Amino acid sequence: MGGFKKFLIRGNLVDLAVAFVVGAAFAGLVKDFATSFIAPLIALFGGEPDYTKLAVTINGTRFPYGVFLTSAITFFITALIVYFVVVLPTTKLIERLDRNKDATTRECPQCLSDIPIKARRCAHCTVEVVPTAEAPAQA
Repeated sequence: MGGFKKFLIRGNLVDLAVAFVVGAAFAGLVKDFATSFIAPLIALFGGEPDYTKLAVTINGTRFPYGVFLTSAITFFITALIVYFVVVLPTTKLIERLDRNKDATTRECPQCLSDIPIKARRCAHCTVEVVPTAEAPAQA
């Protein structure tokens, strides 16, 4: 039971649960935003505010493509909002925080893989390299 308790209380599981709940709420918010604001704006140009009723009938079978179209528009809007509100600001913040950190790796001159700064030999191609501390100053 102790292992099961650790599994349930582990930080990753709790973070995942919180992310799932917030993501579900965010998805509902974006869907309502698309329904309340984007669909009426599209209706100004296209004339149809509710795409869920759009369908085509072939040989007596009805294909409601409007449901897919509405979901596709909602997905696109969700992706845009997530990118511009979450991903882009987070990326810029991480870049600012990492700007002042000292590098711990460098590129191998032979195979271009990342190796520790103090390495004397590349772990990937085994070429001998001069540690950064001993490298001659380049002009």
